[in-house]
Amino acid sequence: MINNMLPPAFILILGAVLIPFIRGRAKSAYMLVLPVIVFITLMKLPVGNVWVIEFWGYEMILGRMDKLSLIFGYVFTIMAFLGVLFALKVKDDLQHVSGLVYVGSTLGVVLAGDFLSLYLFWEIMAVSSTFLIIASRTKESREAGFRYILVHLIGGLFLLAGIVLYVQKTGTLAFDYIGLSGIESYLIFIGIALNAAAIPLHAWLPDAYPNGTPTSTVFLSAFTTKSAVYLLIRTFPGADILLVIGGLMVALPIFYAVLENDIRRVLSYSLMNQVGFMLVGIGIGSQLALNGAVAHAFCHIIYKALLFMAAGSVLQMTGKIKCTEIGGLYKTMPLTCLFCMVGAASISAFPLFSGFVSKSMIISASAQDKFFLIWLVLQFASTGVVDHAGIKVPFFTFFGHDSGIRAKEPPLNMLLAMGTAAALCVGLGVFYQPLYHLLPFAVDYQPYTGAHVVGQLQLLMFGALAFTLLILSGYYVPEVRSRNLDADWTYRKLGRFVYKLLDRSLNSLNLFAEGVLIRFVKSGASFFSRAAIHMVMFCSVNIWLLLGYREKRLGLKKKRLYEDLNGGTLPIGIGAVVAVSFVLLMMVLTQAGYPLW
Repeated sequence: MINNMLPPAFILILGAVLIPFIRGRAKSAYMLVLPVIVFITLMKLPVGNVWVIEFWGYEMILGRMDKLSLIFGYVFTIMAFLGVLFALKVKDDLQHVSGLVYVGSTLGVVLAGDFLSLYLFWEIMAVSSTFLIIASRTKESREAGFRYILVHLIGGLFLLAGIVLYVQKTGTLAFDYIGLSGIESYLIFIGIALNAAAIPLHAWLPDAYPNGTPTSTVFLSAFTTKSAVYLLIRTFPGADILLVIGGLMVALPIFYAVLENDIRRVLSYSLMNQVGFMLVGIGIGSQLALNGAVAHAFCHIIYKALLFMAAGSVLQMTGKIKCTEIGGLYKTMPLTCLFCMVGAASISAFPLFSGFVSKSMIISASAQDKFFLIWLVLQFASTGVVDHAGIKVPFFTFFGHDSGIRAKEPPLNMLLAMGTAAALCVGLGVFYQPLYHLLPFAVDYQPYTGAHVVGQLQLLMFGALAFTLLILSGYYVPEVRSRNLDADWTYRKLGRFVYKLLDRSLNSLNLFAEGVLIRFVKSGASFFSRAAIHMVMFCSVNIWLLLGYREKRLGLKKKRLYEDLNGGTLPIGIGAVVAVSFVLLMMVLTQAGYPLW
């Protein structure tokens, strides 16, 4: 049965190829059916390794089916359906094809049981997501896409180098837990962490995602960073360095999100903040913490996509996305406003919304394992999330000052996608047991205890009060048109300095060597080389003339060629061809046993 089925990754990747050849409603139906087929396929797959292929003495495993890979496969497929539904009326095959190839390659990553297939899908994922960035077809998106692909190709090279050393060390392509114990593990870790937007390798994310189209950014928000989270759970659980990186990620992006004027850049920094919670859970490494990281990734994919959908709808209907240019939209876009507030409540971990049942697992795990400093940072970050994503995004987008814009609601397919995502956010927050049942470890955790609910409500109220007081007092950071410097400023400046240093040192040495070589060539050596070439050309042409003398049609051309050769006016191209032909003739005769010297 399994042998007659295509792997989920191939269903989407190969299916995407046919999209440009389908028209009208059939295209819309076809794109919506593909994720449904993949979801059904995932549900039918047995536990274990499927689609195992022999390759050069190694095994390529295209379907490693366990609870960890399946839960990520499920949520990625759900997100693919929502993303396609949201972009259904977009008349751009580039986005449709790239989006489904992107999702397919991500599924290939989470289902891969060997490093070779993982790396192949990893690179397809980088290329296809780049096309989603440049789909805006603006100068800014092209530049951001160029920087994005450069960064991810560098990360891919780190990953490839680590894989080569790992295979050389272990003799197998299969992987599971690796741990940080050698140079190969650190190279693999860097390659994965870069895709997770781990600080200080994170600047590609807020640089690239806000430059996508209103619909392509929804895809971008869901897959790259969460596939990296999956791999970190699989290969480096309990790594102490993830506690440090995750702690920085939950805290530092908050300040950038508060300063940002572009709503999609606010959400990009907020995305990093939420991935930081997941990395902390992986770094703690206990079963409760890892369950929390997986559950939070599941919930985050949906509510973050919902927030990007709301922002994309505003951009689609108004052409504007900056806090200083929008506001008062709740009057004419009430449904979009409502869905945005559901996403904001979910990311803020408000009780009865999805973020509460996942984030509280990570915070509880940090307390149980006595990571007091990490617990304190997570509490601070939870308050900060309320400020920048829970309140700032809906407030400045739909309330705040009245911009005078009276935009209509987006098309029905966009509203349906947002409504479905909002329903999932509420459903997961209320009926969380099915989600817990899918987690990789047995769950003995109850989120709705008095301590959890009261403690979280206190944080939420404190964050809301702080925001209100700052706004009313005029001390809140003003929303202004600005460009905030991030960590990429340091390595851009450092890279420029290193380039100049190498240019002046190595190129000076290179110029000196070139000068010596040129002077040598211009001396006696050049005389002998020219004489040798002339002799080869002269002999070969004369042999050719002698053998073809009787052919009258070619006689005149050969006579002119003979005169050109003797007169020194032989064209360079003809001379090169004749010389190469003569050399090849000598090689053939020598190999046949007839040496010419």
